[in-house]
Amino acid sequence: MPRIPIGSWANDAVNWLRDNLDWLFTLITKVLNGLYDVIHTVLAGPEPLLLAGIFAVLAWWLRGLPAAVLTFLGFALIDSVEQWGPTVESLSLVLVACLITVVVAVPLGIWAARSRVVGGALRPVLDLMQTMPAMVYLIPGILFFGLGVVPGIVATIVFSMPPAVRMTELGIRQVDEELVEAAEAFGTPPRRTLFRVQLPLALPTIMAGINQVIMLALSMVVIAGMVGGGGLGSSVYNAISSVNVALGAEAGLAVVILAMYLDRMTGALNQRVSPLGRRALAKAQASLGGLKFLQWRPATSVAVVGVVVLGLIAGGMGMFGKNAGQGGGNGRPISIGYVNWDEGKATTYLWKEILEERGYKPRVQALEAGPLFAGQARGDIDVQTNAWLPTTHASYWKKYHDQLEDLGAWYDKTSLEIAVPSYVKGVKTLDDLKGKAGEFGGRITGIEPGAGEMKILKDKVLKDYGLGGEYKVQESSTASMLSELDRSVHQKKPIAVTLWSPHWAYDKYPLTKLKDPKGSFGSGDSLHLLGRKGFAKDEPEVAKWMKNFHLDEKQLTSLENDVKNAGEGHEQDGVRTWLKKNPGLVEKIAPSAHATYAKGKDAGKAPAIGYPAWDEGIATTYLWKNVLEKRGYHPNIRNLDIGPMWTGLSTGQIDVETDGWLPVAQKQYWDKYKKDLVDVGPWYDKTSLEIAVPSYVKGVKTLDDLRTHKDEFKGKIIGIEPGTGEMKRLKDTVAPAYGLQDFEVTSAGTSAMLAELDRAYHKHEPIAVVLWSPHWAYSKYHLTKLADPKGTWGANNQIKTLGNKSLAKKFPEFYGWLKNWKMSPDELGSLEKDIQDAGKGNENKGVEKWIDDHPGVVDKMAPVK
Repeated sequence: MPRIPIGSWANDAVNWLRDNLDWLFTLITKVLNGLYDVIHTVLAGPEPLLLAGIFAVLAWWLRGLPAAVLTFLGFALIDSVEQWGPTVESLSLVLVACLITVVVAVPLGIWAARSRVVGGALRPVLDLMQTMPAMVYLIPGILFFGLGVVPGIVATIVFSMPPAVRMTELGIRQVDEELVEAAEAFGTPPRRTLFRVQLPLALPTIMAGINQVIMLALSMVVIAGMVGGGGLGSSVYNAISSVNVALGAEAGLAVVILAMYLDRMTGALNQRVSPLGRRALAKAQASLGGLKFLQWRPATSVAVVGVVVLGLIAGGMGMFGKNAGQGGGNGRPISIGYVNWDEGKATTYLWKEILEERGYKPRVQALEAGPLFAGQARGDIDVQTNAWLPTTHASYWKKYHDQLEDLGAWYDKTSLEIAVPSYVKGVKTLDDLKGKAGEFGGRITGIEPGAGEMKILKDKVLKDYGLGGEYKVQESSTASMLSELDRSVHQKKPIAVTLWSPHWAYDKYPLTKLKDPKGSFGSGDSLHLLGRKGFAKDEPEVAKWMKNFHLDEKQLTSLENDVKNAGEGHEQDGVRTWLKKNPGLVEKIAPSAHATYAKGKDAGKAPAIGYPAWDEGIATTYLWKNVLEKRGYHPNIRNLDIGPMWTGLSTGQIDVETDGWLPVAQKQYWDKYKKDLVDVGPWYDKTSLEIAVPSYVKGVKTLDDLRTHKDEFKGKIIGIEPGTGEMKRLKDTVAPAYGLQDFEVTSAGTSAMLAELDRAYHKHEPIAVVLWSPHWAYSKYHLTKLADPKGTWGANNQIKTLGNKSLAKKFPEFYGWLKNWKMSPDELGSLEKDIQDAGKGNENKGVEKWIDDHPGVVDKMAPVK
């Protein structure tokens, strides 16, 4: 029978959805992330025992005093085993998923109960949703939504929805038809019948369905930890992948406690909200006799007061009891993903420690190789330290290399192999394995199924050596493989395992690397650092460190050993132990790009610097802000329109600005305010004002040509801010001199002008824009400056530093620096470019890069003795 390519169809469908509905998935991601953040912020805010107290009050209200005591003890136990943070994350995920599930599922169940056609159509869909293996939902989840909480929430919703739909439908269908008929006979409308008769009577069944939703959601949230969903899922996944019994027991216990609490509370909620439930509760309490006090439950108003009081205490402690975080470095977050292999874990936590010392906020995440590469390609993970290239991870590199950046190899050269204990005689090569499957139980113990080595072993090695029909490759994890190796060695049993070099196992156990005479495993790999696309541009300093990072075998194996000895959850302690044994290594790996600068004699003063939103003004203002901060000043910068800025300079609200175009462009402002200002001097010479058109516009070289081609430009000149001297001169002098008064001059601002220029340029449309030199647009686009034979733009300007008349007295040191400051066209152009590349909001980052690329510039601009 011919093969039906269902898998290919599914893959094509997923690719089509991803490529064509990315806007929808982005919207869903933002909504779910926002909802999760709100709930998690509320739950993570209080101190653990206070939140446990709130949960206990709810348990008292719903189930009585014993349940309240057990609730508090259970959550206190979670806190004592250091699983509180993951538990709150998992609870947040469950609440978000269940909220959305119930909102969607209950109406669907009602619809299915009222329409047999809808019920029949929904049934096979629900069967598919409920019986599909839970982990399968994570695959499209990663592709559509990336790594993190969102794919976990979506997969949880899909997996947990069927019980709510089915139980809602069942509950409504089980309502006695005579009651419904009686309601209808009294003229009750269908909607009122639904809300007053059917739903109240079906509520116990519906609540049972919601209870199942919560249980299934919690189980799926744990599975979602495999794709970076966080919470207890990550703890369980780490425990499994490292065969860590202690962590597994603690995380598993936290899951059990959370599951029992949610199960008992949702079950008891039915007794509070359902009339039938309240009746049953009253009967149960009546039968207790003298033990009635154990089941006494506070009134709803009392419970609400208790929760509110505890909540206010928690909020007060959160506001006043926590110290503000101390800022260090730039504080930017960097996410690092790793497969749970020894060298990957060790180097990931090494970089986490280094980046924290340099003031970053790194976040590390353990993932399988497939999700790691896919997440990096999407931009969810910034960097990984353990890509085995060109062989082991070749399939992932081939698929995703367009979305990744190779930051270079930090270790060379590795090897992949199958190893056996040295006490196994007569097995020295892969050829020797043939015919000896019985000795090894017909099994080769492998590692993670997504690892490149496993793919090479199955696709190539077994075939090349004729082992495919004789041996089965046992997929597991690195930790499971090592555990099995340890057990076999201690029992002196033969075992064949997938290994690689370097690895500490060769020091711990007597092993034989099986030779590969056919070269099926390849010639060996290098260990590479990979960044997401654009990482080096976004984080040039970190990328530079990583490109120069190298460890030798002795350093790597000793680092692995210290991290391993520190234990699960304490990897960074192991890194710190290792760094103490290797003093100076942090400075060698990540030399601080920011030298310690001498303080100026006026350090501590806070000059106010104003600037217009022009490129040279932005660039030079942020440059001086950076330089002054290095000298110990505390500058305040303000972005203002040109008119208010000159007014502020004259009144002393602004101390200085660096973008005064004189003697022509801003002459009217100088003439108006010069008695209150001081001309500190020019730092750039000479500028020009002009109208520019794209070079593909033929026959337009001068302002006279612009007039004769008016229709081609639709009678429009794209201008900048209306208050600038250039716009005033264009309207008052240039336009009348060349007969351009009939042209419409727009005045939406510099940013709008540049956006319009970019749009027209890429559409190859004629456009005339107000520009000036120097400007980076002349480097980005092919433009023609229209000649001004009548000289109406006036003499060329200098760009000057202007200050309030008290500037020299208030800031004598800064004033002296400004008087001697000059910039060349190349310096200004490269500074503007670095700031443009850094992007809006990252001006400081662009300036830092420029300073790094111009060593000594701080001392040149602001010399101190």
